[in-house]
Amino acid sequence: MKKLILATSNKHKLAEFKEMLAGYEILSLADIGFNADIDEPGDTTDENATIKATTIRKFCEKMGIDIPVIADDSGLFIDALAGAPGVHSARYSGDHDDEANRQKVLKNLEGKTNRDAHFECAICYADGRGTKVVKGQTFGKITTKKIGDESFGYDCIFYSTDLNKTFGEASEEEKDSVSHRGRAVEELKKILK
Repeated sequence: MKKLILATSNKHKLAEFKEMLAGYEILSLADIGFNADIDEPGDTTDENATIKATTIRKFCEKMGIDIPVIADDSGLFIDALAGAPGVHSARYSGDHDDEANRQKVLKNLEGKTNRDAHFECAICYADGRGTKVVKGQTFGKITTKKIGDESFGYDCIFYSTDLNKTFGEASEEEKDSVSHRGRAVEELKKILK
């Protein structure tokens, strides 16, 4: 079975990638002994995904590990908020706190009629030959209240126009079929072949 290193410590994201990339053994940062924080100063999802992938690739080279690395960066981009929270989605409220992030979005959208938004995901693939970046997007609107499962990110306030329900109401299979990450992974599979 081919191996890939996913540049994340997020267990939910790791499980999602393992499901979407069945047929590959996906190793986490813990599996390769990397436990430092990676700074993500980029202004775009492409830049941040590339920073993460190349940082881990350099670590692997030092450790004598020759396994391709994939890293993703994603964000929620809301039209009425000039694209915010964007690349700062995970820390929009100042910390990795999903509930606080959702509440800040809902508060900032109070009184706004345009609730159009999209999720974007960039995945960087890095091996000994260099890097390649692929992207996926999914479109919808921000609801006025939480609907469905509140356990992950902005899912319960993002109404998918593909599914006609929030991601919080969707099954994992439904979400993966139209999500920004799912669409980026489909593009990644073309590189992996």
